[in-house]
Amino acid sequence: MKTRYLICYDITRPRRLQRIHKFLKARGFHIQYSVFLLHLGWQQFQEVKDEISEIINAKYDDVRIYPLPSACKEVILGIGNRLPKDIQFFT
Repeated sequence: MKTRYLICYDITRPRRLQRIHKFLKARGFHIQYSVFLLHLGWQQFQEVKDEISEIINAKYDDVRIYPLPSACKEVILGIGNRLPKDIQFFT
């Protein structure tokens, strides 16, 4: 069973920032500057978490991973970009 995860990061060095952004962009949807939405099975989640741990410097960088409930609804305020039309964020 797959779960949606919201991954947010604050990376202090430009090189690591580029690496983490590129890594997450290949696996999920870029929601805001440092926020991604990924839809992963348990094994995929473990792999993503392990790879992120390899990229970041835990002494200086901050990465947060939040599992989202399966029935959560999207609420957008302001002019921010919406999810692509083919992406279903809520059930």
